Amino acid sequence: MQYLKFDESRPFDMVLLGRAAIDLNPSDYYQPLPQCTTFKKYLGGSPANIAVGLARLGKKIGFIAKVSDDQFGDFIYERFGEEGIDTSHVTRCTGGQKLGLTFTEILSEHESSILMYRNDIADLQLTVDDVDEDYIRNSKALLISGTALAESPSREAALKAAILAEKTNTPLIFDIDYRSYNWKNAQETAIYDSMVACRSSVILGSREEFNLTESLIRPGMTDQESASYWHGQKARVVVIKHGREGSSAYTCDGNHYTIKPFPIKALKSFGGGDGYASSFLRGLLDGWEIPDCLEFGSASASLLVASHGCSEFMPTDAMTREYIASCKAEYGDMVARG
Repeated sequence: MQYLKFDESRPFDMVLLGRAAIDLNPSDYYQPLPQCTTFKKYLGGSPANIAVGLARLGKKIGFIAKVSDDQFGDFIYERFGEEGIDTSHVTRCTGGQKLGLTFTEILSEHESSILMYRNDIADLQLTVDDVDEDYIRNSKALLISGTALAESPSREAALKAAILAEKTNTPLIFDIDYRSYNWKNAQETAIYDSMVACRSSVILGSREEFNLTESLIRPGMTDQESASYWHGQKARVVVIKHGREGSSAYTCDGNHYTIKPFPIKALKSFGGGDGYASSFLRGLLDGWEIPDCLEFGSASASLLVASHGCSEFMPTDAMTREYIASCKAEYGDMVARG
């Protein structure tokens, strides 16, 4: 069953709104960050990673963002251009704000942390004037990253985009994407996340992110209760992730499907969620059945945690299909139907 209807006459498959940043991952990993001396620079930021993943899977992608007016801002334009991502609505800051820098600490395949530099940050300077109704109207879907809601003026820009998505009959996808260092307190997060979630056709997040989003509505809901609540708003598909325990997709007709992570030798414990989102959403755009979307998403996530970076290693369709086939040959089907 196809749970979302996309206007196939629109030129963009998806427009994403949120941060583009710089990731600096250590080449001399499996030791504490202070001992690392060599780093590889990548395009980063969850929505930027998802945009690259979708573009690698053949989708026409647009992006709404603010970037720094310097060499790192140039880098964002160059990388998006290399991936075929439209940058007509990626604009420069005029107040000297800089891109976010993320230094990752890879201590083991299961233990990683990040050190963020996000004071006076470029991506949160997005304004309501940067959000164009026609740009949204020309896309089959709009994705908003929750981090864009953390501060003004980006907060209002993201809320305007959500309203315009509803006005233009553009399915809204909300990636909760919670980063504690961006927010003042949990109540603020719950207020603004829930404002976008209630307008969304698809919601993706971890169990912890759903708990936070729902904390002022009905604390302590189970996965099934969360899905039922958001289906009662506008959601057609709710995806709740549990890390190494797997993930589940709940559909508005009462069905749900669960998948365990694909087996792989991990290098790091971060980045899988962005691969998951790009491949799962590609399946929705192409009208796949939910188990197939889950399978593709989970496989992509496994390939990402086995890679040194995120955006640079987003898999192609052929890579993901080959990996799924090899895993199925050894382990059988991965998706369980509820």
